Amino acid sequence: MTSKTMWLLGRLMHRHRGGLKLSSFVRSASCTAEGAVAPPVDSSVTAEQAVRLWAQHFTLHGISEPLLSSQYIIAHVLGRKTLDGVDRRRLKDPLTDTERVSVWKLCTKRLTSMPVQYVIQEWDFRDLTLKMKPPVFIPRPETEELVGLVLEDLRLIRGESYGTDLRCLEVGCGSGAISLSLLHSIPQLRVLALDQSQAAVCLTRENANRLGLQDKLEVQHLDVMGDALLSKCGPVHFLVSNPPYLLTQEMQSLQTEILRFEDHAALDGGLDGLSVIRSILVLASKLLKERGRVYLEVAPCHPPVIRQMIEETMPGLLYLETRCDLTNRRKKVKQV
Repeated sequence: MTSKTMWLLGRLMHRHRGGLKLSSFVRSASCTAEGAVAPPVDSSVTAEQAVRLWAQHFTLHGISEPLLSSQYIIAHVLGRKTLDGVDRRRLKDPLTDTERVSVWKLCTKRLTSMPVQYVIQEWDFRDLTLKMKPPVFIPRPETEELVGLVLEDLRLIRGESYGTDLRCLEVGCGSGAISLSLLHSIPQLRVLALDQSQAAVCLTRENANRLGLQDKLEVQHLDVMGDALLSKCGPVHFLVSNPPYLLTQEMQSLQTEILRFEDHAALDGGLDGLSVIRSILVLASKLLKERGRVYLEVAPCHPPVIRQMIEETMPGLLYLETRCDLTNRRKKVKQV
């Protein structure tokens, strides 16, 4: 029996990074569609005032994480990741006309429930800043943990330098967060990343080019459930994926901003949440090299089902371990 290993890691679906009174200020500006507030023509407003105004306005309109949303957007307009990076004196200065128009434009988008990551069109993942575009799936903090586990496990297997000629397949690359983070950490790694979404393929390529990692990454528009993949990919040392694993019946319980803006195909794993995961495991049994690894994110209900599936139908794989995600829910698994 060949030795092949799988980690399964779950994640949260709902998490996001995230003296001027509203009433008097809103009256000085005109209202637009969706309840938005047009930028004031004659009034000046500081960054601090704008943060408070929009946090209140988001709250009134039922927008999740209203204060964080306001802070991230206004920090972005001021050229920083967060307000902590903005000089305190700058926060008390009036916004320029250009800044004020940008704040109002971006905050108006947030009023539609558009996720902040799409509003500001970028987000940090580990030590990288990635371009974000709807409807490509937004990487969550729990997936950063998955990358950390991959790096930790590979060091144990291959040593601190990770060895040479290391090859990886990522199924469902989305924005490229996982592949690009791994490439950034392991210089000798080469990755084939695939996604069923052309928008995701294009965004991964764009992020790779922006980060100077395009020569180490091949991106293909392929569906893991199709027949063309085996002819495109040779043996790999490990496979990693954050696949769609929600049960179809769970989809309607997601937040409005997820349902309205993110790609449902990146979330919906079928009736039991395992439709794509089954294909990935079959693929792994054919592509992994000796002592290869598979690292996946799965739902809390999946580890025992996957373990039984592997033990009964996939003798080339051995189930090793389950671990918990950031919420301490039992979701991670390791197998050989």
